[in-house]
Order: sequence, then C-alpha cells, then structure tokens
Amino acid sequence: MAGVGDAAALGEGGGGGVDGPQRDGHGEAEQPGGSGGQGPPPAPQHTETLGFYESDRRRERRRGRTELSLLRFLSAELTRGYFLEHNEAKYTERRERVYTCLRIPRELEKLMVFGIFLCLDAFLYVFTLLPLRVFLALFRLLTLPCYGLRDRRLLQPAQVCDILKGVILVICYFMMHYVDYSMMYHLIRGQSVIKLYIIYNMLEVADRLFSSFGQDILDALYWTATEPKERKRAHIGVIPHFFMAVLYVFLHAILIMVQATTLNVAFNSHNKSLLTIMMSNNFVEIKGSVFKKFEKNNLFQMSNSDIKERFTNYVLLLIVCLRNMEQFSWNPDHLWVLFPDVCMVIASEIAVDIVKHAFITKFNDITADVYSEYRASLAFDLVSSRQKNAYTDYSDSVARRMGFIPLPLAVLLIRVVTSSIKVQGILSYACVILFYFGLISLKVLNSIVLLGKSCQYVKEAKMEEKLSNPPPNSTPGKPSSKSQSKCKHSPGLSTEENLSASVTNQPVHQKENVTPLLVTSNSDQFLTTPDGDEKDITQDNSELKHRSSKKDLLEIDRFTICGNRID
Repeated sequence: MAGVGDAAALGEGGGGGVDGPQRDGHGEAEQPGGSGGQGPPPAPQHTETLGFYESDRRRERRRGRTELSLLRFLSAELTRGYFLEHNEAKYTERRERVYTCLRIPRELEKLMVFGIFLCLDAFLYVFTLLPLRVFLALFRLLTLPCYGLRDRRLLQPAQVCDILKGVILVICYFMMHYVDYSMMYHLIRGQSVIKLYIIYNMLEVADRLFSSFGQDILDALYWTATEPKERKRAHIGVIPHFFMAVLYVFLHAILIMVQATTLNVAFNSHNKSLLTIMMSNNFVEIKGSVFKKFEKNNLFQMSNSDIKERFTNYVLLLIVCLRNMEQFSWNPDHLWVLFPDVCMVIASEIAVDIVKHAFITKFNDITADVYSEYRASLAFDLVSSRQKNAYTDYSDSVARRMGFIPLPLAVLLIRVVTSSIKVQGILSYACVILFYFGLISLKVLNSIVLLGKSCQYVKEAKMEEKLSNPPPNSTPGKPSSKSQSKCKHSPGLSTEENLSASVTNQPVHQKENVTPLLVTSNSDQFLTTPDGDEKDITQDNSELKHRSSKKDLLEIDRFTICGNRID
C-alpha cells in the first residue's frame, strides 16, 4: 500500500508543475505519467528560451560587425583626444632640452671667441713683447758689473726663460731654412687622394701628441735653468734639456709645415676632391665624440682642444693664402678665388663644433651655463698670471690649459713670411718697422680688453677669493692655519680693489722667511714647523698615503691635453 501511495504522490507531483496537457512534436496531447517507472520527457519550453538567447546574441554580433566599419575607424582616429598635462614633467624636460640646444651655439661661440683671442694674445707675445724682453734681459746681463751684484741671481727667473725662448726661436728659424718648401709641396702633390687623406689624419694625431709632450719638455727646461742652486741636483743638466727643446720645436714646426702643405695642395686641386674629403673628416669627428659619456671636466678638455684647433686652422689658412699669393705675384684677384674655399673650411669647422657640443650636452644632461664656467676658468688663468705670486707666464698657462704652444707655429710663420715677402730698400724697412709697431699696438690693445673682460668674468663667477691663495706646490699637503690667515684680504681694501691691485703689480720673489706650505718629507728636512702642528702634519701624511691611489684614480679625467689639472 505504501508503494501505491508513493506512486500516486509522484503522479500528483509530476502533473502539478504543468499548466496543461503537453503535446508532442506532432501536436497530439500526451497524458502525464507512464508505466514501467519511466519519467516524463524533457520540457520543450527551456529549449525555446535557449534558442531565443542564441538568436539575440547572433543579432548583436551582426550589429557589431556592421558598426566596425572603415568610416567609424577613421572617425575615431580623427576625433581621438589626449591630455599632455598628465605627464607634465616629461614634456617640460623635453622643452628645456630644446632650449638648451638653441642656446648652445651662442654660448659656445662666446667661449670660442674668448679663447681664440687668448691664443692670439699668446701668439702675438712671441712677435712683439718677447724680443723686447730678451733685449732688456741681455742689457741687464751686460750692464750688471756697472751696478754691482746686489742679488744672488744674475738674472730673474722670468728673464732666464725669456732668453731661452728667444734663443730657441732663432736657432729653429735658421734650421728651417734647410727645409725646402717647394720640394715638399710637389712631393705631396704627387700622392693619391686617399693617401693624402690618411697622411692628414696621421698629422692631426701627431700634432696632438707633440703638443702633449712638448710643453712638458719646455717646462722641464725652464725649471732646470731657474731651479735654486741650494737644492740637491736631480736632473741631467740644462744643456741636454735645451737640445731636447730645440729638437722638439724644430720637429713640431716641420709637422705643421706638412699640414699647411697638404692643405695648400687641397686648395690647388682641380676637382676639390681632397678638400671635400678633408672637410668630411670634421663630420667623422661627430661620430667619435657624440655617442660617448662626457662629464663637465671632459667637456672642458674638448672645448679647449676645439679652441686650439680652430686657431691653428686659421694660422694654416693664412700660410696657405700667403704661399698662393706669392705664386701669383700678389695679384689681388686671386685672393677672391681662394676666398670661397676659405669660408667653406671655416663654416664647416663652426658647424661641426656646434652640432657636436649640442648633442653632447643633450645626451649627458649638461646645461648651456657650463660654458660660462669654462670662460671664467680661462679668465682666471689670465688674471692669476698678473698677480704678485704668479708662478708662470701667461703664454705658458694658455699652453698648459689648451695645448696650444706658440713657438713652433711662430717659427713656421716667420719662415713663410720671410720667404714670401722680399724686403728691399729703405721704404720697405720703414714699412716693416711700422708693421711691427702696429703689431705691438694690437697686442697691447688686445691684452687690455682681455684683462678687463677676464676681471669681469672672474667677478661674475665669484672667484676673487681664489686669487689670494698661494700658487700650488708640487708636493701635496695642507697649508697651516697661520699661512692661510696670511693669504686673506686686508680689512681696509674691498674685493674690487684687491683684484685691480693684483693684476697691475709685478710678481715679487717670495722671501725665505715666509712660512713654507710644503708638507715635511724625508727628502725635505729643512722645513721647520711649530711643535703643536707636528702631530697634525704627520697625521695628514698618513692619510695621504692611504688616499693617494684612490685620489689619483678619481682625478684622471680632470687633466687637460697637456697634463694640467682642471680647477
């Protein structure tokens, strides 16, 4: 009886969920329930609902496909918007980079013009004031018995250096007479274009190497000749150093002559192919320098090298013009023939320098204000050479800073001018004397303007305090507090008065009773210090021993092409 009740309940539950009799696929009614315990067939209403949803999805897909048309894509591309202020810092930085690149030509050319006039001042010094200084030094040497020996030195160190420069200049000038310029010209002209291009590149590299080592040779000669006699002799003698200096100046002058001859051949070639190749060599320089990492000190080295290179090219172009004008009997019409090529060489050099410095500053995030710092450093060299405690001549400081040595270039220019221009008659000699006085006037005017500008740049950079510091010594060490207090400005004078007084007074030889600034070492036992400072100095020595190697490695990139440390 329980099974029958369950079946009845099952039948009632199965039929209660249907609103009416169900029909099969042919439309006939089908009674609920069945024999043999089989359940009812699946409900067809659920299947119809699924089919409705699928058809709706199909319609949406068709509608989406119709909406993804080419016109709608073009409309979206034309009306799509974005907001740059969402990344304001990035775009501001890019704008500042553009402004920096636009400022580079102006700031760079300011530095270049100032540096070129510095090189011109050092170059004119060899022709104008150096002969007069040599004459005064020889006059003092000849008239010394009349005045008596008041000092231990027969001549001042600066006078000894002037005499050595003058003697080297005269000896190398007479040695250059044995070099045949015409034979060298025809020998170079007979070479192929590619070979001349390789030769010119080798000459540029050799010129940098000669400049790097040449100033060291000259400095060694000057120091050997003026070193105090009380010290122990640690050199090979003045005469060997003198012959080394003469040999260097002679070889460097020949090297510059070969450069000028190669440039002259390029100017006189018919198709100008060699000149074009030599100008393209400047653009190759961009590839070798732009894609390298540069710091401010490395960029200062490159700027000094570019100044020296540009001034040297100007002198080489002057030599080429003199030689060509001599061959055409000083016909002024031929000068206009050379003028386009000269302008093309100068314009290519300026364009290469601007592009090179613009991209170097862009890739290394260096601002354009750094060139004003470089200009102030060069101005500081000029002002410091006019002080009482000056330890070098201005022309030597320019040579150390830029790698420009005026002696070989002066020897070559004198040789070319004397061979190209024939002086005959009293009127010709009068013109030469007037020309010499004109050079002296130009030198003096240039020096006055440069000195005024240099003082202005030093004041703008706030470097006046460095002028009161004593010159650096070869032995590293810390000056004592007493010696530093002696180097301060006097309270009664202002900074401008100290600066103007320092550049107008003559250098004074330091007395022996001045407290030395060198640290005591085993070889220098004559230096004495107070008892209270001995412990501090020995401690500084121990610290210097531990930090010497690290300091040298950290400051390798702070040396210029002539081995001078950049301040």
